[in-house]
Amino acid sequence: MEAIITARDAEGWSARVACVVSSNPEAVGLQFAADANVPTAVVDPKSHESRERFETTLAETIDAHGPDCVVLAGFMRVLSESFVNRYADRMLNIHPSLLPAFAGLDTHSRALAAGVRVHGATVHFVSPIVDAGPIVAQAVVAVRADDTADALAARVLAAEHLLFPRAIEWFLSGRAVLTEGRVTLDAAIASDALMLCA
Repeated sequence: MEAIITARDAEGWSARVACVVSSNPEAVGLQFAADANVPTAVVDPKSHESRERFETTLAETIDAHGPDCVVLAGFMRVLSESFVNRYADRMLNIHPSLLPAFAGLDTHSRALAAGVRVHGATVHFVSPIVDAGPIVAQAVVAVRADDTADALAARVLAAEHLLFPRAIEWFLSGRAVLTEGRVTLDAAIASDALMLCA
């Protein structure tokens, strides 16, 4: 989230960040957003008697700000099919692997255990099937012989901070378009949809 707000300011996007909504009242990003004059809200699942009530409140909070794009930036909850469908074709997520490889959790440990030579991150549209939505862009990170899961995770995270703002801006500016389950990129940016990171 911080990388997105920072990129928006540094690159002069025409888009504004309508609101930062967190499920964690203690999230440090809330203060960062407030300091950047971005409205914030907290929807704590512990304050709701069911997942359905939590998602209803979350949707009401999002809809009150009328966003063109909903971005999951470190939001570590699996959302229901009805919630995902509410924001179909305008909800983006980033996952720390080169999807479709290593969907789900523990991606870095699993990548090392599999002996892959490259790992990375993927920006994709959110679909009802977790980590299976149409891919917008990917960043590739080389796996080093002495890598640990933590070391690899740190390099992937650095790549995520470059990739996610770029992909969001493409979508908001109409240069990345989702049509019939596939993302089409403007010719001027198509070669940038795969980033190679150290």
